[in-house]
Amino acid sequence: MEKFSSIAIVIAMGFVYSNWVVVNGFEGYGEYDYDQYHFNETELSMLEAQEEEASLSFVGRNNNPLLVGLTLIQSAAAKGAVCLDGSLPGYHLHRGYGSGANRWLVNLEGGGWCNNVRACVYRKKTRRGSSAFMEKEIPFTGILSNSAQENPDFFNWNRVKLRYCDGASFAGDGEDKSAELQFRGQRIWTAAMEDLMSKGMRFANQAFLSGCSAGGLATIIHCDEFRGFFPMTTRVKCLSDAGLFLDSIDISGGHTLRNLYSGVVGLQGAQKNLPQICTDHLDPTSCFFPQNLIASVETPLFILNAAYDSWQIQSSLAPPSADPHGYWHECRLNYFKCTSSQIEFLQEFRNHMLHALHNFSSSKQNGLYINSCFAHCQTERQDTWFADNSPVIRNKGIALAVGDWFFDRAGAKVIDCPYPCDNTCHHLIFR
Repeated sequence: MEKFSSIAIVIAMGFVYSNWVVVNGFEGYGEYDYDQYHFNETELSMLEAQEEEASLSFVGRNNNPLLVGLTLIQSAAAKGAVCLDGSLPGYHLHRGYGSGANRWLVNLEGGGWCNNVRACVYRKKTRRGSSAFMEKEIPFTGILSNSAQENPDFFNWNRVKLRYCDGASFAGDGEDKSAELQFRGQRIWTAAMEDLMSKGMRFANQAFLSGCSAGGLATIIHCDEFRGFFPMTTRVKCLSDAGLFLDSIDISGGHTLRNLYSGVVGLQGAQKNLPQICTDHLDPTSCFFPQNLIASVETPLFILNAAYDSWQIQSSLAPPSADPHGYWHECRLNYFKCTSSQIEFLQEFRNHMLHALHNFSSSKQNGLYINSCFAHCQTERQDTWFADNSPVIRNKGIALAVGDWFFDRAGAKVIDCPYPCDNTCHHLIFR
């Protein structure tokens, strides 16, 4: 565990140079014994943490980003709705005003998963498993920003960031008494929604559920549940950012992500909380993959994803465990160093993504924005959400596309041409 701690300490910030991003702190990661640690939640959460730490450097063009305090859900304990270590879950809420006084945006935090007892025990000693380690204040940027110049459609809404401390995309319900682990993601979700309803969300005339990465997957899983909290007169929609994790074959011919998800679902008892329309005909692990859920979501849903999702490349397609000789090491950190055959493999991944979206995209109520970037999570970073040089497809940026879709101003189904045609991307490069 000391090795993991030492890596976490050197996680550094990202820097924007034109339309690409360098994330420091990755150099030296290969010094650690991949065979010893294999592919587990710790590796996943560190990769995601690096990108999150990078995003914190993009707190908008504003030198004084809005900092929002943590609220612990005091009523949660009586419902058994606790983090992995048994501590209270929490959220950050910034109240809306004016036209946004009765409009609510609930954002589900991401942060990987834990798929075995060892990984979950490690996780419960971090902010991903215990509110004791959560930041007391966090900056609200991107879709959570309170600036009309940085977030024109949602700046004055009631905006909530629900913290993630269960490790199963808010879907598990079980425990491991011997390891002192509580798997209560589903209960946390329900307790948080009930608490927010008591604080005024029940009066919402518009409600929007969003999430990034593991939070994007949670958004898909809980989208119809979220709809059910409101009367039919309320406009309710959902947005999954970087949550389209694919059941893909990795570079060794294995199923790295499927193996991980199988552990998550089995360990945390998520099966009973996954949509029954899926589990009635597919195994529970398959129903943790968004591609098997999205077409049956009845609530309007927007899928935002990079065609070459940097998290999936590093942790699902070409993780060190599938690359013992390190042939993909340079490519997985820096797309510019990929060989032609590696790019061809990634193009097939893009094709897989588009195929998985085929039925989903045929619904008029759904939205889609697939850009050909090496990126991950684009709604919560100001530079990719809404800035002078944000990524665009056919002159439409992400914030505008999402706003047009939510308010029914225009249709929003845009798919980028394949890499390398888009020169507006903010590519993530690790070193």
